[in-house]
Amino acid sequence: MAQFHPSSEAPMSASILVVEDEPGIQELLKFNLSHHGHDVTVASDAEEALVRIRDSVPDLILLDWMLPGASGVELARKVRADPRLKEVPIIMLTARGDERDKVLGLETGADDYITKPFSPRELMARIKAVLRRRAPQMTEDMVEIAGLRLDPLAHRVHGKHAGGDRPLELGPTEFRLLHFLMTHAERVYSRSQLLDQVWGDHVFVEERTVDVHIRRLRSALEPTEHDRLIQTVRGTGYRLSCNLG
Repeated sequence: MAQFHPSSEAPMSASILVVEDEPGIQELLKFNLSHHGHDVTVASDAEEALVRIRDSVPDLILLDWMLPGASGVELARKVRADPRLKEVPIIMLTARGDERDKVLGLETGADDYITKPFSPRELMARIKAVLRRRAPQMTEDMVEIAGLRLDPLAHRVHGKHAGGDRPLELGPTEFRLLHFLMTHAERVYSRSQLLDQVWGDHVFVEERTVDVHIRRLRSALEPTEHDRLIQTVRGTGYRLSCNLG
């Protein structure tokens, strides 16, 4: 199984869409999120948010419940109903503290729920927790599988083999690809899914580009025989196994 070594102080950078109609709160959120290294986009209503989401899928959505026009709950339902967007984490922001409202928000598909007013520290902690749970490739946690260890913070990969522990040299794209596969071990991903997750949905490249980088990744892992972890699933895509056997 994949082993994660969380670091409470490890920084992470994510693209976050803030959907909030109050300019003061919008600016406060943008300032605090940007200060922590996140790439922030803002929208003032559900319609604008959908345009921005479909233009570039964010890593996380901070969604106010009370919006002009369609509510945050309605927007969350639309996001969860879209196959391309359904995995995007959502944190609801609201002044509604009633338990029934919280349950409704969570049942709609929100990953977490924060009641206003909240402190920036609490918000950052909630974002980190949701990303670690829903998008571990966005965190800086070290991950290890079958003696293959990847450290996102140091940008290093080591493999254990008969001769001991050996550093492995990977290009930047192969590093991101390996990080994603290791944090989603035993799951099969198509080429188009890998393009969205590793290259970004806004980057337009051929699906066969994935095959080229998979070959490069396997070649980089060969010295410690960890290339055997990268499996081709015929007719579907690729998977990283937790076992070398």
